[in-house]
Amino acid sequence: MIHDWPKSRALLRRAEQSLPGGVSSPFRAKAPVPLYFQDGSGPRLRDVDGNEYIDYCLAWGPMILGYRHPALVEAMRAQADKPMDYGAQHDLEYLVAEKIQSMVPCAERVVFTSSGTEAVQLVHRLARAFSGRERILKFEGHYHGWVDGALLSYKPTAEQVGDLERPNVVLGSKGQVKNAADNTLVAPWNRIEVLERILARSGNEVAAVMMEPVLMNGGGILPKPSYLAAVRDLTRRHGCLLIFDEVITGFRLGPGGAQERYGVTPDLATFGKAIGGGATLSAVAGRADLLLQIAGGGVAFGGSFNGNPPALAAAKATLEELTRDGGAALRDANRHGEALRRGIVDRGRKHGVPVLASGVGAAFAVHFTEKESLEDYRDTFADDRERLRRFLYRALQEGIYIVPDGRFYLSAVHGEREVEQTLEALDRVFASIDERAMTTAQERH
Repeated sequence: MIHDWPKSRALLRRAEQSLPGGVSSPFRAKAPVPLYFQDGSGPRLRDVDGNEYIDYCLAWGPMILGYRHPALVEAMRAQADKPMDYGAQHDLEYLVAEKIQSMVPCAERVVFTSSGTEAVQLVHRLARAFSGRERILKFEGHYHGWVDGALLSYKPTAEQVGDLERPNVVLGSKGQVKNAADNTLVAPWNRIEVLERILARSGNEVAAVMMEPVLMNGGGILPKPSYLAAVRDLTRRHGCLLIFDEVITGFRLGPGGAQERYGVTPDLATFGKAIGGGATLSAVAGRADLLLQIAGGGVAFGGSFNGNPPALAAAKATLEELTRDGGAALRDANRHGEALRRGIVDRGRKHGVPVLASGVGAAFAVHFTEKESLEDYRDTFADDRERLRRFLYRALQEGIYIVPDGRFYLSAVHGEREVEQTLEALDRVFASIDERAMTTAQERH
């Protein structure tokens, strides 16, 4: 199975005349070939050239129920006959909020927004207002949205990061104001002794410590045993809030997200992607005293599309499916993902390709590295990026669609058949990614 993409290439050239780079999000342009899709069902997609793919991108994470899930389709169809938005209250707001409260340990109150980036802006503001402090401590390689105050030290290079004990705060974009870094501290993740020393120096300035509880945006890196609990203890000792960015881990690692899986409850958490099964929705959940600051406590917050009915109808259907039978759908997704993750490593070793698949079942990332494990973002500097690029291109030719940085997301409808077919295809990929005939010129065509 060797796919080609003449129609997608032609449509991209057309789109480049109206959209910057021909795409609606620049991250998408990093794909080996930016594809145009016309349909999808379950865990599979079909592009405009008629090629079918087993999809591990899931729209960069949101499609936790796959495509055209009957429960989601029914919910959206029923909502389509009603107003798209009221800019006022409706039953779905409290029904979905109550559902999240029943699932998420930290959710004493819930607030809805439209994107993860907006949710991050809100938790930063809430933390600063509550503490009277201005600095947010974040970790290298962790992604919390693209606004100036959050896009810091996301993908710094080895030359930029600086000393491990005093990491540089690295801007993530041209046009970003330099003083965006003034109210941010950066630490290496998974190194509790370094964090302890940083907080000993500056903890009285820090409003909150924020992290992805599993570092998915920086390579699918798991927290060390007891690390999250140790950070929780440190934040309490220094009077800082603890914020989990669960935009990826929420409603994917389990019904209650990473905080349920690891038994560590943050003060605030952001959610997105899987929460709406593909609808445009994110949320903030956390302690009541923190969130009530937006209800007469002086913290400004708003949005015409916050809690809009179509998004919440999708969320209600999605969360009901994910909690059905005690969370069986997510258990299956993580079980199948673990089989795939182990199988990828085995196929790589079979062909003499050093590969590591790091993360959890339903969300992991592939690294071409001699390392046997990854502990923090700096470990990814040893990755062979060129080999990853070739792997992604060949996988696409074989009908396996992967996030452009090597991440795999599994939905609740990926099954044993998809895992078996994927491993068969990736066996061919590993056999060929280092062949001389696979030239750089061909791949970049």
